[in-house]
Order: sequence, then structure tokens, then C-alpha cells
Amino acid sequence: MSHRRSQFFSLAAIATLSLALVGVSNSNAQEPDGPQIVAPAPVRPVLKPVYASQTGESKFITLPSGTRVAVVLENGISTRSAKAGDSVYLRTSFPITQNNQIVVPIGSYLRGELMDSKRPGRIKGKGEFRIRLDTLILPNGYTVNMNAAPRSADSGGKETMDSEGKVTGPGGKGKDVETIATTTVTGAGIGAIADGAKGAGIGAGIGAVGGLAATLLTRGPEAELPRGSTLDVVLEHDLQLDAGQINYRDLGQAMPITPQPYRPQ
Repeated sequence: MSHRRSQFFSLAAIATLSLALVGVSNSNAQEPDGPQIVAPAPVRPVLKPVYASQTGESKFITLPSGTRVAVVLENGISTRSAKAGDSVYLRTSFPITQNNQIVVPIGSYLRGELMDSKRPGRIKGKGEFRIRLDTLILPNGYTVNMNAAPRSADSGGKETMDSEGKVTGPGGKGKDVETIATTTVTGAGIGAIADGAKGAGIGAGIGAVGGLAATLLTRGPEAELPRGSTLDVVLEHDLQLDAGQINYRDLGQAMPITPQPYRPQ
């Protein structure tokens, strides 16, 4: 009787343990409704390709090579004192426009320098100097590098200018002949007073020698561009200007007038 009772309790214990194991398995299969302890895996963002803008709008205004700029000289130049490296200052006297807009207004400044300078010789050789322009300053202070040379100049004298900005002074042959002739006549007059016709001849010879000596001791005419000379400058390369800087005020105001070139007689 006791043996059957022990078998009964053993079977009951096994059944109870089996039910307990099934309950634990079911509880693990279902997620609790409470807060989760472990955070879910992050969702990776989807990357989209980025394309560059295709508008292609230009931000520059280009003044093409060959553009002419009318300017006035602000400081006089003479081979008597000029030397290579000296600064040259000019100011625009006529506006430059593009697409009905003023790009370079009157009163803009240009700066350059003398590349070389040579005085006229005592016997031969003319005075000459060469100008190059390298900086443009607009009225609002916007400054750009440029490459330009004057092609012509109106200075009120007999100077000439070539396509590279070289100014050449007039020759002095006519003045030399005049000097010799004047001293010859003067010497002849003095000789005639002193000793008649014979003295006139001697005096003329002495005067001619004196005139020749004076010619050899003096230089020919200096090459000069007085302050106020007008020049025609030509761009040798395209000049790009920042369109955002092309904004001016009071363009209608009168600019101070540079006096006309003055040449002492």
C-alpha cells in the first residue's frame, strides 16, 4: 500500500514540474508590456546623392582686350628729372559702359610707372620715356590689376607716342641751326664795326665757331607730358571686374577740372 502511494506522489511531482516548465516557456515567448531595458537597433538613414548647381550664372563683368579708356594725366612727366620706376597717376575723363550700365565711371583712377627714361643727347638722340599702367581704382575703392599702355597723347607739344607707350620728344636740329646762324650774324656785325668787311668775315667765323660750341654743350628738347595732357589708353588683355562691386553713388556729381597742359615758353 505504501509502495503505490509513493509512486502516486512521484507521478504528481513530475506532472507539476512539467506544467511549471511550460509556463516559464510561454512567459519568455511574450514580451512584457512594461518599459524595455535594451534599446532597439538604430535605423540607418538613407543617403541621397547631392548634385552641384547647374545655374552657371557669371559673377564677373569682362572688359575685352582692345577697350579704350580716355584719361587725363595728373602729374607732369619730363625727361629732365624722370627716372625708371617713377609713378604715373591718371584719371578717366569718359565713362565705359556695358549693357546700358556704367562699368568704369568718370573719375576712376589709374596708376602706372615709367619703365625707362632717357634724356636727349648733346649731339644726337631724342629724349624719350615709356609708360605702363597696372592698377585701376574705381570710385568706391574697388581695386583691380590691369595691363595697359597709352597709344596716343595730346600734350600741346611735338612729342610722339608709339603703341608700346613710349613718348619721344622733338628733335633739336632746327634749334641748333638757329643757334649757329644767330651767333654767326652777331659775330659778323661786331667784326664789321671793328674792321669793316674784313672784320665782318672774321667775326662771322668766330660767331659760327661759338654757335657750334654752344650747340655741342646743350642738350636737345626734353620729352615732356605736362599735367593735364589727355591720353588714350588701350587694354592689352581682358579685364575682369567683380559684378558685385559695380555699384556707385552720385555719378552725376561734377568732377574737378584738371587744368590744360602748360608749357613754359
